[in-house]
Amino acid sequence: MTSNEKQLKWDRRYMDIAKTVSAWSSCIREGRKVGAVIVKNNRILTTGYNGAPAGIKSCQERGYCMRDQLGIESGTRAELCYAIHAEQNAVVQAAKMGINVDGATIYVTHQPCSVCTRILINSGIKRIVYEQEYPDKFSLELLEESGIELVHLK
Repeated sequence: MTSNEKQLKWDRRYMDIAKTVSAWSSCIREGRKVGAVIVKNNRILTTGYNGAPAGIKSCQERGYCMRDQLGIESGTRAELCYAIHAEQNAVVQAAKMGINVDGATIYVTHQPCSVCTRILINSGIKRIVYEQEYPDKFSLELLEESGIELVHLK
């Protein structure tokens, strides 16, 4: 088995874990349950999923999605949502626990938005592996300029 085949095997394993984590999401929008896993040296450091911050009611608990009520398109106005994104949650958990993510890989079920992309750049993440595309071309521009390796796992 070549090193590329081995890497692909690990990428798929960690993406499967990110998919499992995405099931914990409290998002009620169709296709928007997102999971993330940060890995360094083949060890899982933290996980994250999109959901309301601690102590804040989720859309599931409220029984509605504010974004749906306001008619906000996917990929726009990320600040108008009760949830924190999966990537943000994973990085925040690392910070809370004193875990260094510099040089790590993040596996995310969806391509990061531009807000998450900026956080990942500054956190020192060096590789992003995602499965589903997200309608945010600016995040791709930022990633290209940053030099972070971006892998679309199909």
